[in-house]
Amino acid sequence: MRTIDLSPLYRSFIGSDHLASLIDAASRAEKQSTYPPYNIELLGDDKYRVTMAIAGFSKDDVSIQVEENTLTITGSKKAEEKEGAERKFLHKGISERNFERKFQLGDHVKVLAADMENGLLHIDMERVIPEAKKPRQIEIGSRLIES
Repeated sequence: MRTIDLSPLYRSFIGSDHLASLIDAASRAEKQSTYPPYNIELLGDDKYRVTMAIAGFSKDDVSIQVEENTLTITGSKKAEEKEGAERKFLHKGISERNFERKFQLGDHVKVLAADMENGLLHIDMERVIPEAKKPRQIEIGSRLIES
């Protein structure tokens, strides 16, 4: 696998370290396992949904955390459930292994809600741009009054 040297970005662009950090995080994300499978949907202009197939996990087995633009979803089965009655499988196709999946969120993306139904975990998000960051129209000949 090729590696990308981002040190020129750090040296040449002041204030662009956030962009370089995002690229670093994206390259690390390639090393994540493919379990559990997930979809990312665009529901509207600024509305998103991540849906993960987590069959065999209950709400108590799953943790969702957002920290510094990183959404982390962790699933872990409790030890007493694993050590329960000895089960014999003729075929075991449903994976019940622990997982951790991370997603990098864009600026101003907020997690609104999470719900689990029929073995699918749904996480709804929305990009909420603050008024100060939205474009505004400036009339020609007007003066900016600062308070």
